[in-house]
Amino acid sequence: MNFPPQEDGFERLWTPQRMSYVLSNDSHVPPKSDECPFCIAPTKSDEDGLIVWRGCSVFVIMNLYPYNVGHVMVCPYRHVSFLTDLHDEELFEFEKTSAVAMQVMKQVSSPDGWNLGINQGDVAGAGIASHLHQHIVPRWNGDANFMPIVAQTRTMPILLSNQRAAYAPVFAHLAREAGLKESSIAANTDDAVRDKKTQTPATHVENATADMQEE
Repeated sequence: MNFPPQEDGFERLWTPQRMSYVLSNDSHVPPKSDECPFCIAPTKSDEDGLIVWRGCSVFVIMNLYPYNVGHVMVCPYRHVSFLTDLHDEELFEFEKTSAVAMQVMKQVSSPDGWNLGINQGDVAGAGIASHLHQHIVPRWNGDANFMPIVAQTRTMPILLSNQRAAYAPVFAHLAREAGLKESSIAANTDDAVRDKKTQTPATHVENATADMQEE
C-alpha cells in the first residue's frame, strides 16, 4: 500500500553543488590544525584564501561550497571546536562580526532574509567539526527555483572571487563603524603575502592576539 507524501512544513533549499564536498574523502576526515582549511586560509592572501575581512581574533571567508549566493563563514583564528571554547573577547568579536556580515549583505545584495547556523560536533552535522565556524547565508524570495529540482543544477550568477571583492571594501567600512579592529596583517601587498606564507597558523594566532591586546 502506497501512502502519499506528508507535508512537513519545511522549505527546501536545494544545494546539489555541495555533493562534490560530501562525496570527497576530505569531508569525512577531521583535519589537524596544520591541515585545517580554516587555519591555512589566513596564511594566504585575501584573494587566494577568499577572505573577506580579518579581525583581531576572527575572520570572514567565502564558503567554497555555498548553500546560496554570497554565503560566508565567520571563523576564529584559534583551532577550537565549540563556541564555549572562545574567550570573552573572541566571543564578542565573533558575534559582532556576524552581525556586520548581515549588514554588508544587506547593502551589497539586498537579501530578503538570512540563515545563520553553527553545527558543533560531528553528531550535529559539522563539515569541519574541529574548527568552529558560523554560516551566514543570504536568502531571497524564490531562491529555491526549478533548476536544482529539474536539472540538478544550482545557478551561481557570480564567481566567489568577485563576490569576495564586492564584499571586502563594504565590510572594512562597516566593521570600522561598528568599532571592530582590523588585523594589522590584513594588507594585500606582495610583501605581506610573502610574510604570511611563511607563518604557521599558530604564528598567525599569536599576531592576532597581540593586535587584540593593543589599545
